[in-house]
Amino acid sequence: MEFTTQELAPIAEELATLFEQKIKGKEGRHIGSLEHEVRKGMNELAVMVLSKTLALAEKEREQTIDCECGGKLHYQRRREAKFESTFGWVSYKRDYYAGCKCKKGISPLDDEFGIIPGEITPELARLLAITGAELPYGESRKLVKEFLLLELSPNSVREETQRFGQYQQEREKQLMVQTQNENYLQKRTQIEKAMKHAKRLYGSLDGAHVRINDPAEDEDWREVKVGCWYEVEAVPSSQKNAHQHKMEAIGKQALRAKGQQYYCDIQKADDFAPLFWATGCQAKVDLAEEVVFLGDGAKWIWKLVTYFYPKAVQIVDWFHAEERLETVAKDAFPKSSERKEWLENIRYDLWEGSIESVIRACELLALHSKEATEARTCFYNNKKRMQYDRFREEGYMIGSGTIESACKQIVSHRLRCSGAQWKVEGARLTAKARAAWLSKNNDWEIIASMRAKLPLAI
Repeated sequence: MEFTTQELAPIAEELATLFEQKIKGKEGRHIGSLEHEVRKGMNELAVMVLSKTLALAEKEREQTIDCECGGKLHYQRRREAKFESTFGWVSYKRDYYAGCKCKKGISPLDDEFGIIPGEITPELARLLAITGAELPYGESRKLVKEFLLLELSPNSVREETQRFGQYQQEREKQLMVQTQNENYLQKRTQIEKAMKHAKRLYGSLDGAHVRINDPAEDEDWREVKVGCWYEVEAVPSSQKNAHQHKMEAIGKQALRAKGQQYYCDIQKADDFAPLFWATGCQAKVDLAEEVVFLGDGAKWIWKLVTYFYPKAVQIVDWFHAEERLETVAKDAFPKSSERKEWLENIRYDLWEGSIESVIRACELLALHSKEATEARTCFYNNKKRMQYDRFREEGYMIGSGTIESACKQIVSHRLRCSGAQWKVEGARLTAKARAAWLSKNNDWEIIASMRAKLPLAI
């Protein structure tokens, strides 16, 4: 629904005259104060417009209408109700029907417009959920007051944010049921077979901890497992920063993620597995020509990847591998000069994919360095995942910055803000809402349509 300039011009003329009369003769007139007064006035006007529009939109009254139970509802009276919109509370009157054996009463106008008397509108709910996904609930409330001129409690923001997280969780559960069904998967493959799919898709997994203050839990901290599916593209020369130019000079191509689809949960690895597989099907990872996984050395990650995507290229993040060598050097060499020389040589071997040389170097230090002993095991277990020379030649991204950024954005920036303590379910739903909001697919639009009960949710 859009309005033309010709339709709005007469109304604007009348309002401008009204506002000019209000400020006429006042001292200290300024565009800032005028703008603020116009905002307040327009909010009041919008409330009146919504109320009167609903009154005009009501259909011709009937004495009896059909009830969902199969019985009949009879007209009772004009009944007053109200709801909270992005402009404030809207009061209105509409026809009300009752008298059926099921003892149910309804208003056809409410059903038609999706109004739930006494509650907030889907549009206001969407805006509250966005602010709650971005900021602590107390700060979100202040932001809403500044932007929408509405006085709401932090609980209102929390309820809507977690409701959106609940909708996302419901979608995920439905998806997990579908992707465990062999008939569904076969039919899906047949439908998708003729379609064009990505040549190379990436996946990453990691975890970050959130503080829990929940009487039902024994642990003070729980790990939020975070996953991301994405594609990769080269950074255009005009958009490269100084660091990327420097990396390119030593043979590392400047790459970046695009089309990120995030998902998360607070679960053990085995319980997280169905979500990992389901979201992969949603992203059509199993239909891609090539799948690449990037992650650190955590065993649970590679266990899931190997089970669900045995043909995928597996890469241990270069920076994690390099960081482990730095830890060994600090532990094994008290003198900085010796440490620096060892690191330069061993880092070169790692960069060139000479993992056997890296393992031997760690073995030589293992007798007097615990860190070297652990590193030797790590490099031995991940030899195939550290062929960095080959990975670079193939044009693969070798850094897991995408998933580290996801953990920071979803967990650190939102769930671990100053003073935050969560119950497990609250943390889970808030994280899911934020993951949907940050994703580059249409997850957020779908769950917003579920809140509004619109057809997009189907």
